[in-house]
Amino acid sequence: MAGSSTPWVGSAYLFLQSTCKTIVLPSLYESSQKKPSVFMALKLALADSTGSMNGVDMLKVHCSHPHLIVQLKFCKQENCRRFLQSYREGALQKSLQSHLQLSLAMTMVPLEMELKAGSEHLDNMLRDEDRCLECIFREKVNGGEGGQAETNSGGTGLGKPDRLRDEEITELEERLKSLTLHQSINNNIAVKDFAPLKSPSLPHPSQGSSLPPPVTFIFQGQQFDNRKITPDDHQKFAKFVSKKWKQVGRSLQKSCRALRDPVIDNLALEYEREGLYEQAYQMLLKFIESEGKKATIARLIAALEENGLISLAEELLGLHYNEDCS
Repeated sequence: MAGSSTPWVGSAYLFLQSTCKTIVLPSLYESSQKKPSVFMALKLALADSTGSMNGVDMLKVHCSHPHLIVQLKFCKQENCRRFLQSYREGALQKSLQSHLQLSLAMTMVPLEMELKAGSEHLDNMLRDEDRCLECIFREKVNGGEGGQAETNSGGTGLGKPDRLRDEEITELEERLKSLTLHQSINNNIAVKDFAPLKSPSLPHPSQGSSLPPPVTFIFQGQQFDNRKITPDDHQKFAKFVSKKWKQVGRSLQKSCRALRDPVIDNLALEYEREGLYEQAYQMLLKFIESEGKKATIARLIAALEENGLISLAEELLGLHYNEDCS
């Protein structure tokens, strides 16, 4: 691998595909209206994976139906190692799903991921981190070691990695500023919310922190206002969620630092005598208090939907009133 005086540089391709037939990532990215939102979600999720906005660089995004293929560049081995750990543990997948939900105003964006470097399928060797690093290092951004033009993207004909960032990526950085400014005005949120995008480092994951809440969201084909969680929502959730409150909490923790482990387990122990209602109530209370104006009904509905609690989601949205949600 790189010697002590040689900068560590490597490249890999991240293949993304939605498992939902109605969500086609390449089509969303090819849309002039949706592209900045998809790009923002990618940027923030990658930052979450390394803990820094500069940990991994996107050189190009390819549309190869049904895949969206992101060409990645790593300039430090430790950043690449953190990325691999996040990818292996599923944190990157969850983070990207969360950011896509927020930026596209959808309740769920289920994803499948695959990571390749040259002809190597890194998913088959994720337990061997050093081997993965070696494969990524061999695919240097100056073209790797000869003969990889046809294989470094799994036969998609993408060719060797480029040394420089694609012009479109640079353009998207500028468009992101305009997008965020537009959202900030529409949502009456200060433009300073865009600041994390330009921050040189993020000591904590920034899941959801840079995006203002979408004004509306879609659930079961219907559009709803993305309001704050009300006291009535809070009480209904605690009453009907029953034993699945911890599962919902773990779904919310993907984008809520206040619910990170071991908080949920501690709440379960602290309020064990009071029962399920109080445990669920306290968990959602912690979410609401920590997230403030970003504790929206869309995020709660997405967590309920992820755990199969469709009836409770419908109850909170007023789609039915007489059925038991338990």
